[in-house]
Formats: sequence, structure tokens, C-alpha cells
Amino acid sequence: MKTNIAVWTFPLVLVIAGCQQKASAPADPVSALETNAVVADADNTARNQRDRGDATLTPGDQGTSPADRELSREIRKTLVTGPGDFSVAAKNIKVITVNGKVTLRGPVPSEAEKTAIARVARSVVGDGNVDDQLEVKGNP
Repeated sequence: MKTNIAVWTFPLVLVIAGCQQKASAPADPVSALETNAVVADADNTARNQRDRGDATLTPGDQGTSPADRELSREIRKTLVTGPGDFSVAAKNIKVITVNGKVTLRGPVPSEAEKTAIARVARSVVGDGNVDDQLEVKGNP
């Protein structure tokens, strides 16, 4: 008989706990609107369609030559561990090198950081070999 009580007690506890969590969820309509705004901001449909064409480089276009990989590695290393104190967003930009030419893509929080990242890339590959496509998005 003890086995039957144990078998029914555990599921009953889970059901009660689940009901308590559901009842404590915020019913504030303003919170729901803020959550929906965040979801709307995350919609990258237009950007994803743009990136499917051949006109825009994506990380899949990264050159496979040892020289291209080394240039990308050097730029990335400088952004992550270099003398500048770059934001997390800046450390996660796309660095795409093809035939010695570097394309920088992604959001950064400020114009100053955008300029500093481009300066790092130019110091590695030279002035005429950087295509700066970084976007200043600011902090939310």
C-alpha cells in the first residue's frame, strides 16, 4: 500500500507546484507589451534576405587561404585581447577576409568604437583593404 501512495504523491506535488507558478505569473498588460516589443526588435527578416544574395559577404565567404585566415585571426585577437577596451558587441563582429581584403560587419554601440575597430583592421591589412560595414546601434 505504501507504494501506491508514493506513486500518486509525487505527481500530485508537481501539479500543485505548476499551478502555483502559473498563478504567480505577472498579469500586467504593460509587461506583456514590453516583452512583445523586444520580440519585434529581434526580427531580422529583411537583413537575412539581404544576406542571401551575392552582393553581401557573410562569414561563409571567408577566404580559406592561410593568409586570409591569419589576417582575420590577427584582427579578432586584437579586438578581444588588444589594448582597446571593446564592448562585447564589438568583440563579436564579423571579420571576413577574402584575398587580403577585410569586411567588417555587425552592430556596435558607438561611432567611436566603430572608428576604433576599423583602425585596428587597417593596422593589420592596410588602409585600402578594409570595407567597414559596421552599424552603430547604441545600447538598449
